[in-house]
Amino acid sequence: MKKRILLPDEERVTQWYNVMADMPGGMHPPLNPATKQPLTPDLMAPIFPMGLLEQEMSDKRWIDIPEEIQDIWSIWRPSPLVRANFLEEKLGTKAKIYFKYEGVSPSGSHKTNSAVVQAYYNKREGVKRLATETGAGQWGSALAFATHKFGLECKVYMVRVSYDQKPYRKSMMHTYGAEIVPSPSPDTPTGRAILAKDPNTPGSLGIAISEALEDAVSREDTKYALGSVLNHVCLHQTIIGLEAKKQLAMIGESPDVVIGCCGGGSNFAGLAAPFLPDKLEGKDIRLIGVEPASCPSLTKGIYAYDFGDVSERTPLLYMYTLGHDFMPPGIHAGGLRYHGMSPIVSAMLRENLMEAMALHQVECFEAGVLFAQTEGIIPAPESCHAIRAAIIEATKDPKEPKTILFNLSGHGHLDLSSYDKFFAGELHNFEYPAEAVAEAKKHLPKI
Repeated sequence: MKKRILLPDEERVTQWYNVMADMPGGMHPPLNPATKQPLTPDLMAPIFPMGLLEQEMSDKRWIDIPEEIQDIWSIWRPSPLVRANFLEEKLGTKAKIYFKYEGVSPSGSHKTNSAVVQAYYNKREGVKRLATETGAGQWGSALAFATHKFGLECKVYMVRVSYDQKPYRKSMMHTYGAEIVPSPSPDTPTGRAILAKDPNTPGSLGIAISEALEDAVSREDTKYALGSVLNHVCLHQTIIGLEAKKQLAMIGESPDVVIGCCGGGSNFAGLAAPFLPDKLEGKDIRLIGVEPASCPSLTKGIYAYDFGDVSERTPLLYMYTLGHDFMPPGIHAGGLRYHGMSPIVSAMLRENLMEAMALHQVECFEAGVLFAQTEGIIPAPESCHAIRAAIIEATKDPKEPKTILFNLSGHGHLDLSSYDKFFAGELHNFEYPAEAVAEAKKHLPKI
């Protein structure tokens, strides 16, 4: 019989794990783009509330989760850990495959974990309104839910290609009371400038971030919220891996391989980071981050300081990057179309504590369909990357017993138009060209 493993109340996770406290070689600090000096919390206060900035720069290993956050999380947490028995049978493998299912959240993805936390700290400091960007719509939906819970207004700049591809994400955000515009939009200087150059641009996360930042700094009642990349977002998402460790321990298991898809990095870091202490203590465990071949920041990017947005408004972050002016192709895993990788994930790769894998979208959709047909859950296009990687690991040597854990970061119920295009043969692979990496290097800030 198939079993979903849940934690009893007394085993609930009440602290986040801060991987920065254990990172070999340390972390490069974010820099002020004007002075090239390390940023202090007060310089970022116009953008983020102080409670989040303290987490962003904290060196504490464990950080308490406020009870108000745990109360709202209780709607869907702990999320279930599920063994993919039917997928294992179909693959004919002796590997055990487990997935942590984050699609049970109100917005249908792991993004809701950090959205609730960010709304809480902004509300606590008197903020009335949040501005944000969203790629495929999962983060925008999550923040719309969270801001409604805390009585905040929310404006979402949604990357235009996803705005057109995923209409029901907009419906979800509207249901939670958010305002949504396609990015680039006529509402900001950056949006107007880009539209003047190319009215038909598909947009990018870098552009949408610029617009949301411009919105936030233009109003005293507004701050900015980011759904991935930054340290505090990765911190919030460690609830995923911490729960998974406890759930596996309940059945006497521990993973040999941990897999998550990588866009900005919080999804992978959230699952993998809590297993890093085990790896540092000598446990033979592989951590694999999976990205699209069309947006391969980890596998082809440059490790350097770069801006997080197109208009160069963000602090400089030390990360693997394809260049802040990178314009990604309109692949359907919209949440993975970002030019840079989380500094935390980047540092993990730098220290050889993880592996990076790049996959094409057609093979990932094939894996998603197989997963839906065996396990019954239609996965988000982003999650299909993790599923494909898990299948690769399970079938390298089907007779080798191993335990594989991956993050099913969200369901694909609002991504069915992408599946329609897959079935119609309208999705194509795109290999990011090496010459584009060389060109991007020319545009990096000089440090």
